[in-house]
Amino acid sequence: MIVSALLTSVGINLGLCILFYALYSILRKQPWNVHVYVPRLVAEKKVKEGGHFQLEGLLPSAGWIKKAWEPSEEELLAVAGFDSMVFMRIFIFSLKIFSVATVIGIFILLPINYFGQQLSDIDYSDIPSQSLDLFTISNVKNGSKWLWVHFAAVYIISGAACYLLYNEHNHITSKRLEYFYSTKSEPREFTIVVRGIPVAQGSSLDDTVEKFYKEYYPSTYLSHEMVHRTSRLQSLINDAENLYKKIVHLKSKATTEGNSEHGGGCFGLRRRTDLVNEHIKKLETLEENARLEQSDILIRGKEIPAAFVSFRSCYDAAAANQIQQRPNPTEWTTEQAPEPRDVYWPFLLTTFLQRWTFKLVDLIAYIALTVLFIVPVVFVQGLANLEELELFFPLLTGLLSITVVSQVITGYLPSLILQMFLSIVPPIIKLFSSLRGYISHSQIERSACRKILWFTVWNIFFVNVLSGSVASQLNVFTDPSHIPMRLAVAVPAQASFFISYVATSGWTSLLLELIRIIPLLRDIIKRHCSKTADHDFSVPSLSYHGTVPKILFFALLGITYSFLAPLILPFLLFYFSLGYVTYRNQLLNVYMPKFETCGKFWPIVHNGLVFSLILMQAIAIGIFALKKLALASSLTIPLPVLTLIFSWYCRKRFLSMLNTYSAESLIKKDREVQNDPMLNEFLDKLTTAYRHPALSPVQYSAKLEDESRTPLLT
Repeated sequence: MIVSALLTSVGINLGLCILFYALYSILRKQPWNVHVYVPRLVAEKKVKEGGHFQLEGLLPSAGWIKKAWEPSEEELLAVAGFDSMVFMRIFIFSLKIFSVATVIGIFILLPINYFGQQLSDIDYSDIPSQSLDLFTISNVKNGSKWLWVHFAAVYIISGAACYLLYNEHNHITSKRLEYFYSTKSEPREFTIVVRGIPVAQGSSLDDTVEKFYKEYYPSTYLSHEMVHRTSRLQSLINDAENLYKKIVHLKSKATTEGNSEHGGGCFGLRRRTDLVNEHIKKLETLEENARLEQSDILIRGKEIPAAFVSFRSCYDAAAANQIQQRPNPTEWTTEQAPEPRDVYWPFLLTTFLQRWTFKLVDLIAYIALTVLFIVPVVFVQGLANLEELELFFPLLTGLLSITVVSQVITGYLPSLILQMFLSIVPPIIKLFSSLRGYISHSQIERSACRKILWFTVWNIFFVNVLSGSVASQLNVFTDPSHIPMRLAVAVPAQASFFISYVATSGWTSLLLELIRIIPLLRDIIKRHCSKTADHDFSVPSLSYHGTVPKILFFALLGITYSFLAPLILPFLLFYFSLGYVTYRNQLLNVYMPKFETCGKFWPIVHNGLVFSLILMQAIAIGIFALKKLALASSLTIPLPVLTLIFSWYCRKRFLSMLNTYSAESLIKKDREVQNDPMLNEFLDKLTTAYRHPALSPVQYSAKLEDESRTPLLT
């Protein structure tokens, strides 16, 4: 029944894939859906909004797949940025390694597993009703010489993975250096963030910073921008923005009613006009209060002990960032400045002690969430086991005896429910990470990405394995000597669940990513139920913290099960093929980056892949020992050691280059910049590049005058 349930799950998802890909090819051609499916192209004025209905738009086509496939990596880099290019390298690496693993697993290991005859005799006439364990290494007889083929497969897959990972490191670091030289100078390359500025008696913080850097960096210091307390000002600006949107809505509605035959009459239109004029007066008052508050902040100097300090060259900024400024390490602490658009302002005013406290709170909250999430995982595992489900819910016995119902419940429903629970995790963990005191959105997303990855590995992999085989057999605790044997059997025993999880969670997530159901429904409601203009239109950005861990987890499943249950590999290869095309399309047409880290997400990818390799090798050591092949188990022990050495080498050779640039690279670019005729203009703009957005001029009233100069009543 396990194979039959698995086939049901795969069949459902394959049908959904075909249906949704056809539906997407239709929806994206409708001119009124441009805000949903090509918002990036709309923002770049490459696609016109609106349009007339076209009958040929209802015919599905695969032209978008060709357009997503054709652009080269250089074109993707120019359009979507370096982080997007690095993101796509995860799919390229996965396609390469799982192509190798699929050839070995399906054509060599799978027949050996199936004819192993360790578990039971084979009934060739009724394969769908058999257990999936017959296709795993569990079915190979203990002490069989065929296990040496699995031993060789572990070494080949590990070697291929390390070789391909080394090539990816080499490719990314070389591309990063090319990208650094080819792009124009950016404010973050010349700027550092200084926190923990001591307060000097009789001197303002602004004067203290200027005096310090003019004294110790007299020839390299350029300027600085203090960080101010802007909470009251930000509140005024938010109120002004909300009132501006309300006015736009009222004016749009009044215009629509004025042009309609049954618009409610002249009296109703005049009342709306009076209301608009009243709101405009309030808006002008709010703007005046905001300007007064801005002047008060700049004149009185409502400063906090943090500043953005800019230097005359990239090298000077990097040197100042690397050197401890004072003997007291809690004073004048420095770090490289993020992009101006990437700055997360709330935590610039936190002290050293506050940041340490917030990190502790984040850790405790993360552990609590990880522990609490075990409950839905165990519930899902109960759904996958019909015997346990009938034991707890005896009223369902008759319903579960129906073949189709039991196949859907055991093969499709558990993965779907688990995916629903898992969808709420990324925003919660991102909220935890935002409390750690990071000063940039990219740092928050990288922190959340790391935590979500290990959260997923623990709760979806380890808890599923343990609850599905060990926790359900309580007698294992009465005899500790059986624990290694049960754990060795547990991982391949969960192959059916994880294959179904790949088809349900993996394929479905790609469909949802492509079809963008929530933005589509939001756009339909806005278009038909609201007459507001498109002032709220914004181009979304790819959420790396939620997407990267999911992809790495599927890579972990593929690497771990590559020699245990190779039947999972074609499903993963299909997932990464779909993902490659899908995310290329999204990066080119939908998403626009909200920050650029120049590849700083790649170390997370490296750690996840190395962990997957070591996990596979550790399981191989246990499997060969329990299969009475002690020599193979002993010969596998050096493999994790070699993998760790390889990881250490890559960290020293490549990953350190993703955190900073060498002195040679910085000086080389500085020399090129010195010959740029626009250098002086760039340095002038640098002095205000990191000014708080709330201190910018407030011009909502001017926008209203520009948008419409015609009266509401005609």
